[in-house]
Amino acid sequence: MLSPFDGASAGTLRRLADAFRSGQLGANPSNFSISKITTCPESAGRELMRLASEGLTPAHLALLLDAYADAAEVRAAHLNAELVWSGPDASAAQSRDTSVVVPELFAVAQRDVLVSTFVVRQAESVLRPLATRMEAVPELRARIFLHVGRKERDTSIESELLREFAEDFRRSWPGARHPEVYYDPRGLQADSAERATWHAKCVVVDDELAFVTSANFTEWAQQRNVEAGVLIRNREFAVQLRRQFEALVQSKQVKRVPGL
Repeated sequence: MLSPFDGASAGTLRRLADAFRSGQLGANPSNFSISKITTCPESAGRELMRLASEGLTPAHLALLLDAYADAAEVRAAHLNAELVWSGPDASAAQSRDTSVVVPELFAVAQRDVLVSTFVVRQAESVLRPLATRMEAVPELRARIFLHVGRKERDTSIESELLREFAEDFRRSWPGARHPEVYYDPRGLQADSAERATWHAKCVVVDDELAFVTSANFTEWAQQRNVEAGVLIRNREFAVQLRRQFEALVQSKQVKRVPGL
């Protein structure tokens, strides 16, 4: 049975423990005070507030969080990991090809697929396996996080840039059902000094499989470039990675593209 703290990383749990020990978090923690320390799953925050309301002292909460952090580190040490590679392969290396692994991940999805990438090109080919799976499994939820950016000296308003992006994405998507699409608003900042790039590239499937890679969702990256990645079969890690993205959405640091 999953604990409310199971989705939090060991680092997050230890930061919270240190905050209770130092007095940064007192006897009555709140969502706001916890968020000032670190981003953690809502379930963990609720559990801390519940335990505090039932009389656990900050010192006891710190000890409890340390124990869960220890357990998280033990679980993370038992990762089932596999090298995934694109490009020329050394005969002595044991790896699987990116262009094979990604379609396989989509093909086994039953409930939830989360994709993060910098850029998508040739969506009609590289994302067709996901679109096909979405048609075959109507209850499958698919989310894509990617970069929506502003070119230098482009003074268009943000809503217009998002409209153009959404139209292009819908036009290239190879299926009737569209995924939910999310972006980092900092990529559209008018001031280049405040802009940021969404560069994380990974896939999470059903909280069971996590693929972290240097490869974008382009034909070059999937089949020709030299790209390295790791496929991890570990529920602890997959849940942690998914919740990292969801925390950004919940805190409104990442937003959904209108119409997608």
